[in-house]
Amino acid sequence: MILTESSAACWNCGRPPDSVHFCRHCQSLQPPAVDRFAYLGLEQKLRIDRADLENRFYELSRRLHPDRYFQRPERERQLSLDATAVLNDAYRTLKDPVARAEYLLGLHGIKKGEQKSLNVPPELLEEVFELNVTLEEMRSGAAARPQLETARVKFERMLHEVDQALEGCFARWDQDGGLQALESIHGALNRRNYIRNLLRDVTAALS
Repeated sequence: MILTESSAACWNCGRPPDSVHFCRHCQSLQPPAVDRFAYLGLEQKLRIDRADLENRFYELSRRLHPDRYFQRPERERQLSLDATAVLNDAYRTLKDPVARAEYLLGLHGIKKGEQKSLNVPPELLEEVFELNVTLEEMRSGAAARPQLETARVKFERMLHEVDQALEGCFARWDQDGGLQALESIHGALNRRNYIRNLLRDVTAALS
């Protein structure tokens, strides 16, 4: 079982560890922190330096690797395994902009949910109807490939546009924070997922 709650007291010496990873008094490895940003020494920002993130990951990978703890107490050996798993998960999550944003929303109590019509661009409602008609025509043997090719180009363009809008949302969060910025990110992510699913359906039909 992975331990993900940092304690106010070191499990080994009982004093405040004053560190995310190690107790400053006895140098014992501590249970992994819940916040993946904090575990990699980062603020809760959505625009991050990928090279810096990678450097932090590899540095911590060396310091937390289980091979360094094979002669330590059993508790600390298990903590090393837990820490490595949490570190890998944190890196995998934070290196991807969409996963990073979804994770940040979760930290603030906004869960990824089902698509809601109010989060779909209004012009997309007509696109969905036309796409369903075209897909049905293609299933029945009609020559609908040109329409699907046109739809794919349009959805790819829309996906690019929503990614650009997300960058703006990320910048607002990093500068000011606040619930309004989080709600904007949530709405943009919902729109992105909706468009991505449409693009997936078109691509599958064309292949």
